[in-house]
This record gives sequence, structure tokens and C-alpha cells, in this order.
Amino acid sequence: MRLGYVIMYVKDIQETVVFYEKAFGLKRRFIHESGAYAEMETGTTALAFVDEKFVKDSFSFRSNRCSEEAAGIEISLVTDQVEHQFDKAIKAGAISIVKPTQKPWGQLVSYVRDNNGCLVEICSPIESA
Repeated sequence: MRLGYVIMYVKDIQETVVFYEKAFGLKRRFIHESGAYAEMETGTTALAFVDEKFVKDSFSFRSNRCSEEAAGIEISLVTDQVEHQFDKAIKAGAISIVKPTQKPWGQLVSYVRDNNGCLVEICSPIESA
């Protein structure tokens, strides 16, 4: 087994793709012609977005909204420029949760909420011992 996708159910695919491009510098890989599915270039594991209306008939879930508490999951984006990327995300409309903070294990970690209210960690790589 391997992790192939992280899929977020969102209210507006196009708005989310544009937000992730501006806030995090990700490139769009694919947007389906229906507008109900998109993928971003993120390396081996794809970050994908699905229109929440598309799956609501198949199963239930709590919708992501900025006005509500964030779900108990995060997207983690790794960079050598944590402070710069954190500032860029805030300027693009992300909500600051935790400013870049040095962790005891040597990693620099910050958190924002995206345009859907989802938690996004912006962090440095973990150095191998």
C-alpha cells in the first residue's frame, strides 16, 4: 500500500485551486471539465479537491467552513522557507493559527487555515538523525 491522494471536499473547486496557487505556490495538475474535481502538483502524493455536492449523495461528512472549528486533520506542506511561505499564505487570505515556531526536534512549524477553514501546516523538513 502507498498513499496516493489526500482529497478534500470543498464548496468551490475553482476558488480553492486559485487559493492554493496564490497562498502556497502550488501548481494545478488537473481540473476535470465538470469542475467537480481537481489535483495540485505536490510530489508523489496528490492533493485533490472534490466538490462536496458531488459526494453528498454517497455518504455524509461535516463540511469544512471557516466559521466553524477546523476538522481534526491537516495538510502539511514542507519548505525550507517557512517564514516566507507563512507570510505569503497570510497575504493571500489564509488565517494565521500558529506563527512559525521552532520545535525541540529542530523543525520550524506554523499553521494557517485555508479558504475552506482546513488546517494547513507550513513546516521545514525533519532532519534525519
